[in-house]
Amino acid sequence: MNQQVNKFQEISNRTIQLAIFLFIATILSGTFGYMYLEELKPIDAFFMTVITISTVGFREIKPLSDVGKIFTSGLIFFSLGSLAWVGSTMARFVFDGELKNYLKTYRVDKKIVKLKDHAIIIGYGRNGEQAAMELRDHGIKFVIIDKRENVISRIREDATLLYIRGDATHEEVLKHAGVDKARALIATTPNDADNVFVALTARSMNPALRIVSRASEIESVTKLKRAGVTNVIMPERIGGQRMAKLVTQPDVVEFVENILLQKSKDVSLEEISCTNMSDQFVNKPIQQLKDMDTSGINIIGIKISGAKYVFNPDPELTLSRGDQLFVIGSVEQIKNFRNLLEKGNN
Repeated sequence: MNQQVNKFQEISNRTIQLAIFLFIATILSGTFGYMYLEELKPIDAFFMTVITISTVGFREIKPLSDVGKIFTSGLIFFSLGSLAWVGSTMARFVFDGELKNYLKTYRVDKKIVKLKDHAIIIGYGRNGEQAAMELRDHGIKFVIIDKRENVISRIREDATLLYIRGDATHEEVLKHAGVDKARALIATTPNDADNVFVALTARSMNPALRIVSRASEIESVTKLKRAGVTNVIMPERIGGQRMAKLVTQPDVVEFVENILLQKSKDVSLEEISCTNMSDQFVNKPIQQLKDMDTSGINIIGIKISGAKYVFNPDPELTLSRGDQLFVIGSVEQIKNFRNLLEKGNN
């Protein structure tokens, strides 16, 4: 359960429990007080207590002594004070936004439970926010985990974002995010030790999970790989390389970025799995697939059985269902090519 929900429930339960205790204590103290001070029967003492704390204005059972009047006044002040405290506490939840945050977090939690084949983003700094935008553009659902209240407050401003306030190094937080059903985890925190611990925990909970982690120090790359991270990214290093490339090969960089970032709607670079490839093309050369293809796409690379990358593959290279094809073309062209690959030329 989200920490925000836990916190609200803990405070609410404590307030309700204390309110019940105060109510029972008031009834008992009033009943025994009237029995002792005014020598009333239990039922009469109970009745006097009820009409006193409820301030309904009924006449007393019998005229009260001076001590009884003082006791009654104190009972009224105590009951009104208790009621005012309980009311103000609950009102604070409403007017301070705690109730609103609780209801939103509750709705978010209900959506998270239903997620499957989603991504988990650890940390919502600059890198985490950029990753979220990219996943959203590609239609991939995701959950953000961050333990900072100011960050969670910023996330709440976007009603479409799913979030968990908590420490991702804790197994129960990752479990709440559905790590066992997720397709990928992106660790963007600047603390390499935290990223290593998150990777170790997530990998043990989902061996098939794809884990992408940020690294701040070069020495951390090996540790992250050993922890089960699939890909390690060093933003500072990539930034420096990109700046140098913009000096040496500016047009190449902009050309590739236009494709990868899909700035141009006319062309897209896509990865197509051969898992569902038609029997017609299994163990057949790429040339046979090209001869039947009328979409106009270009096959620029292939990943052979999840291991070796081949750029501009030889037409005689044979295909298997463990391969991944990298193609470039328009959205419509890629769609037609995918249909051919999976259904064959029927």
